[in-house]
Formats: sequence, structure tokens, C-alpha cells
Amino acid sequence: MTKTPPGAVKQALLQCRGTVISAFFFSVLISLLMLAPILFMMQLYDRIIPSRSVPTLVVLFLLVVFLLAIMGLLMWVRTVMMFRVSARLDSLISERIFNAMVDFARRSPGKETTQPMEDLTTLRMFLGSATLVSFFDLPLVPVFLTIIFLFHPLLGFLTLGGAVILFIIALINEMISREPAMLASEQAIRERQALAANLRNVEVMEAMGMRNSIFARWRNQHTQTIGWQAIQSEHGSVPDTLSRALTALLRPIILAAAGYLAIQQLITPGVIIAAAILSGKTVGPIGQVIGNWKSFLGARASYDRLHHLLETMPEQPRRLSMPIPTGRLQLHGVFARPPGTEKPVLRGISLDLEPGEALGVVGPSAAGKSTLARVILGVWPALSGSVRLDGVEVSLYNRDELGRHLGYLPQDTELFAGTIAENIARFQQMDDALVVHAAQRAHIHDLIGQLPDGYNTLIGPGGVGLSGGQRQRIALARALYDAPRLVILDEPNASLDDRGESALFAALAEMRDIGCTVVVISHRPNLLKAVDKVLVLKEGQVEGFGPRAEVLSRVLKPKSLALPEDSLPRLQAQAS
Repeated sequence: MTKTPPGAVKQALLQCRGTVISAFFFSVLISLLMLAPILFMMQLYDRIIPSRSVPTLVVLFLLVVFLLAIMGLLMWVRTVMMFRVSARLDSLISERIFNAMVDFARRSPGKETTQPMEDLTTLRMFLGSATLVSFFDLPLVPVFLTIIFLFHPLLGFLTLGGAVILFIIALINEMISREPAMLASEQAIRERQALAANLRNVEVMEAMGMRNSIFARWRNQHTQTIGWQAIQSEHGSVPDTLSRALTALLRPIILAAAGYLAIQQLITPGVIIAAAILSGKTVGPIGQVIGNWKSFLGARASYDRLHHLLETMPEQPRRLSMPIPTGRLQLHGVFARPPGTEKPVLRGISLDLEPGEALGVVGPSAAGKSTLARVILGVWPALSGSVRLDGVEVSLYNRDELGRHLGYLPQDTELFAGTIAENIARFQQMDDALVVHAAQRAHIHDLIGQLPDGYNTLIGPGGVGLSGGQRQRIALARALYDAPRLVILDEPNASLDDRGESALFAALAEMRDIGCTVVVISHRPNLLKAVDKVLVLKEGQVEGFGPRAEVLSRVLKPKSLALPEDSLPRLQAQAS
């Protein structure tokens, strides 16, 4: 029978197991060294004080100090080791988790979340915390219990009874806390995602007086989160309180029993203190595990979510590197739909573009124009049919290699936090000449030069601090960086004024002159004068495709594209 390979998270944890085992071994030594003060007290009460031997006292004291110094050193080394385990786990799997997050966001629009990275942080902090160390102390419980039994069976049975009761409490705690903890965690995630989505639309919220209604909606989710957390806390508080009370009660019980045994001269006075301390060390780790159970449940929930994400979003294999494309684009019988929907938006799309040709894509709203752009780029997979660049399926390219030769200006322009130069250079190793050249081709070089810090001007996430037109032209420069072979522009003039639109026409002409294949999606008919071919989409199907003049005169009708009534004469004039 073929053995299933471990998941990516488990595999990363297994690679860290050597250090964890070493830390566990150090924990065993630390626990054994903790016996030194106990043995010292026994000798002090039973031998040194009765014999009044000062030299023996000095020697044993120095020996205990030496052993405790070694114990302190081992504790420091163990702390460093556990931190390195957590750091190594992060280095082993953070890139894989980041890629899975990106793939999930790409395949599930509107469900983007940073929760996987938060889960990794939770798991990493658990590995580096004292909570895990409390689990390391559990194997020493039988050792300490055996020593207590050697003192006297009565003391051993009393301690064993306390440990058994604590163990039962731990099992009950696990059974009653697991489901509420999971539901509370899931509800908290949904609440954070909803709050983040609301804050992304804060301008609309504030402009139209929606703050109170949005707060009421969020408050409802927040109340549910608090409710589940309260249930989790209430379920866990009873076992935690019982374990603390029993741990505190056990010491006086042991002291009383040991005192009775000492009165009967069955044990020595030194054993009284030693038995009390050892009983605490026997039941203490169990009590600590119960007290830290919430952290353990959180770490386990994070592990389960990460495991599910990485299983759902498998790692893409590295493919053979393809030659630099020339820009020939071919679509044959493409059916596609946005992720999360059932009905195909594109149905049987076919077209051919030679390097250097420019295609204008027009059609009414919901005709599938933006879906077509994402399918051509390989952002969304096609259900059937083929999308080829230089005769090779787009899905067969390595994304990091293909992306260097693609330019994309989305309909909703997004910039990233950083400098203008970093955004234009796509946050790759920057080539100053290429950055300036891309800005010049997008005709925004002069505008950038007027900013206080020029290309080094910092912008916030999404392009905060810039106007819509500035963001769109910087994004156009990013799309043109390093002379891509295929450029797709989705509504590139949506936020441009007349001057910006003139710059866009000049950029389109330059792209065609250098042999770059261009696909322009637009509702504005005046952009069609800058293209060679026109594709008309209607309800996800090809209404017309071919040379611009032919399509404009034969197929294009204002009503079919939801264009102004006077656009047809202007389009036909542009075609001629």
C-alpha cells in the first residue's frame, strides 16, 4: 500500500524535530537538576544540622550552586533552541504559505485574507513559548512519582491520586473546549474579514452616512464572536479552576500526611519538605498543560487551517523555461468563467494576433471583456479551449518568467506601498534607466519630476496620495516596464483627462512601433482608432472579429454596445 506523503506543514515540522528533541533532552536534564535543591534540603535537615558539620554544609552548598548554574545555562540554551525552531519553521514554509494565499485570492475573488500568515505566527509563537515546554515536563512525572513512592507508599498514592484527577480534568477540558474554540476562532476570522472589507469602502460609508448602519452590522458579528469566546471561556474556566484548586490543595495534604508519618518515625523530617516539593513537580506540569490548553487549541486550529489551505492549493511544479515570447496570441474555442461561479461568461472565443498588432475589445457591460483579459494573462484558467502565446499554452509558462514579458493595466488600478520607482519596476531589482524609460513611454516622467521626491516619492497602499489619473498613468508605466511582448489594458482611459488620453494614444503608437502586441478593452469608442483589429463581445460570444474598418462598418452598432447614438458615424470616420 502506497504511503501518503505528509502535508507541507507536517513536513516542515518534521524537519525541525531534531532541534525539538534536543530541547526535550535539555528539559529532562533541567528537571533532574531541579532535584538538587530538594536533596540538599533533605541532607540539611537529616544530617548536617544533627551533626553540626559546617564543612559538609559548605561543600554541599557549593555543589548545589554549581548544579543550579548548569541548570540556568541549559534553560538559556533551551530558550534559544526553541526560538530557532520557530524561526526555522517560518523560513521553511512562509514562502509556500504566501504562494498559497496568492493562489487562493486569485481563484476566490472577494475572499482574500491574511489569516494564513496569522496562523503561521500563532504556530511559530506556540513553538517558541513556555506552553510547549510544559508538555516537555510531562514525561518526568513518572520519575518524580517513583521517588515519592520510595519515600513512602502513602505519599505516592496521594500524589498519584491527584495526578489522575488532574489527567481526567484535562480530558474533560479537551472534550468540552474543542468545538467552542474552533467555532470562536472561525467567527473571529469572519469578523476581521468583514471589518477589513468595510474599511476599504470608508469613503462611501462616510459620504452617504452609512457609518451607524455598518457599525450595527459589524456589531452583530462582533457579538457572535464574543458569545462563542464566552462559551469557550466558561467551558474552560471550570477545569482550569478545579486544576488550580487541586494543585494548591495537594501540597498541604502531602505535608499533613508526611507530618503524620514523621511523627510515627516512618520518614525523616527532611522527607516532609522534599515530598511536598516533588508532589508539586509531579502534578504541576499537568496543571500547566490544563492552564495552557487554550494556547494549544489555538495552535492546533492554526495547524489544521494551514494544512487545509496547502492541501487545497498544491504547490505548482517548476516547468521547463520557455523562450522569450514574440507576442503572437492565439485563442481557440475558449470557455471560461470567473472563480466561484457556475455559468460560463466566455463561450467559444477564438482569435489570432500577430506580434505588433493591437486589438480593441468592445461590448456592453457583463459581456466578458475583463474575464477575457484575465484568461489571456493566465490569472483565471479556461474551462476548455486553448490560450497560446507563441504556440505555447499560457499555463505551461513559469509565472515569474512569463510575467516579465507581460504588461497589465487592470480596470481597478492598484498600486502597492512603496516608492513610485519601486512600483514601476514591479518591486524587482531596479534598473534606473528602464524605470525612467517606462515613465517616458507612459508620458508621466514630467509629472513625476514635479513631485517633491520625484521617483522616490512614497505612496501608501492602493496609491494613497495620488489622484486617480496619476495612479492610472503610473500603473501604465508599470505595465510598460522592461519592454513587455504582450500588454493588456482594461479601461486604460477611465480616469484620464484629455492630456492623459493623448499620452495614452502616444504610448499605444509606440508599443505598436516596437512590435508589442496590445489588447485594449474600452467603452470609449475613440480608442479604437489606435488599434488594428476589433473584437466585439456580446453575452460572452464573438459578435464580430477582424480588421477595424470591416468590423466597424459591418458589425458594430451603438445599441448593441450600449454606446451613444452618435458614436457610429464617428467610429466609421475613424476607420476610414
